[in-house]
Amino acid sequence: MPVFSSRRFGVDGQVLDLDTAVKDGVLGGGGFGGGFAEKLDLSKMIEELDLPDVPSVFICPISLEPMEDPVTLCTGQTYERSNILKWFSMGHFTCPTTMQELWDDSVTPNKTLHQLIHTWFSQKYLQMKKRSEDVQGNASDLLDTLKKVKGQARVQSLKELRRVITDHVTVRKTVVDKGGVSLLSSLLGPYTSHAIGSEVVSILVNLSLDSCSRLNLMQPAKISLVVDMLNEGSIETKINCTKLIQILMEEEDFQVEVVSSHSLLVALMRLIRDKRHPSGNLPGLNLLKSICLHKQVRILIVSIGAVPQLVGLLPGLNPECLELALFILDAVSTVKEGKLALSCCSNTIPNMVRVLMRVSESCTQLALSILWSICKLSPEEYSSIAVDVGLAAKLLLVIQSGCDPLLKQRSAELLKLCSLNYTDSIFISKCKLTRTIR
Repeated sequence: MPVFSSRRFGVDGQVLDLDTAVKDGVLGGGGFGGGFAEKLDLSKMIEELDLPDVPSVFICPISLEPMEDPVTLCTGQTYERSNILKWFSMGHFTCPTTMQELWDDSVTPNKTLHQLIHTWFSQKYLQMKKRSEDVQGNASDLLDTLKKVKGQARVQSLKELRRVITDHVTVRKTVVDKGGVSLLSSLLGPYTSHAIGSEVVSILVNLSLDSCSRLNLMQPAKISLVVDMLNEGSIETKINCTKLIQILMEEEDFQVEVVSSHSLLVALMRLIRDKRHPSGNLPGLNLLKSICLHKQVRILIVSIGAVPQLVGLLPGLNPECLELALFILDAVSTVKEGKLALSCCSNTIPNMVRVLMRVSESCTQLALSILWSICKLSPEEYSSIAVDVGLAAKLLLVIQSGCDPLLKQRSAELLKLCSLNYTDSIFISKCKLTRTIR
């Protein structure tokens, strides 16, 4: 068994060796050590703490994870028991670190190192628990304060509560259990200032809202305030408002009237188009996608001019946002007004053709669906436009690729529809890949 007193490492900013650790009480006899520390489960502590700065001597060289049952080989190297036994079971009879041949394949429990690991993690764990208790008490005090104060004092209390639940995930359950959701919800109403409303929403989106809470937040006066802030708030407030509405839409008894608002949809499109604050594009598209799942709202989405705006944005969107925008356009193409809006937009067909086989199979599938909807409206007019911008060549690429058979079938059907306006020789010339939009 190796002598570890020559190995030094940091514990809470100090440089220690095992002899010093024992002498100073780190390994029992004082502080957090001793019998109390031994009652704590090491595996649980390691999992809950998930610390990035564990002393290297505690780390198993094989798994690079903290050791729970360290054992030492005849070479003096220490490993986690399960890892080194697995190494042996694979037919290796060498030391993984030094690659020395082992003259003795027995393993010796390194009790001193195990005690040091346990004590170090116990200290960190108990410190974490103490901090958590202090923060939870602070959160409870802030909730009590919110019941008493008004005006700027209420805003400051809300800011502090937001900071606490953002920095300490464990506090969120405490806030919910103490009736925080109901209290915060009661602060939203027709006379609530945006200063208070924005702080309340920023807190609510970080809490677990049950069905009763979500239904309470769907009251018209509360939704009206959220929509106002979505129109006029800061970019952070706007994003939080979209997140809150998204959470409310998960409610089983959600009423589509909540999102059937011209003002809400206009605010969303403004958020999606905002080039100065691109961080709002994805949340805005995510919410608009959820809204357009409700067929009743699709005509309203078309009526605010969303179709040409989304079509115009397509070339500059990242893949995730592009797929969401295509999903929304495909959804509105299922209503007559949506088809007409898509066909009247001069960029629709060129932009859809560009998407084919360029981003992902799902984007290709959505773009094909939109093209099919448009071309079916007036095959002679729109199919000719599509072929002229390279659709035929792209469809051939889809058919020859390894993508989904249903996608290939839809491509073949669209290709056949496009060919009806041409003689065979002319259509074949238009299928040359050199005509494909680059």
